[in-house]
Amino acid sequence: MAECVEKCGIKREAGYLYYIDKSGDVSRAKMARGGKKGGKPEKVQKVGLKKASGYLYYLDKKGNISRAKMVNA
Repeated sequence: MAECVEKCGIKREAGYLYYIDKSGDVSRAKMARGGKKGGKPEKVQKVGLKKASGYLYYLDKKGNISRAKMVNA
């Protein structure tokens, strides 16, 4: 179903949202909790991944970038 695209080995910290940004790098932002505002995004690792259309890119449990085919309804 999902395939690993790039091995990064990123260790996650609690309270942060990790995502793949527009430039193909791994970024994180502080999550908003209990009326507190979230933080500004910061780059964790520069990857420069070229995204293909029709796929959802995410950071998996092992800290690697994976992708899954999107199902359009």
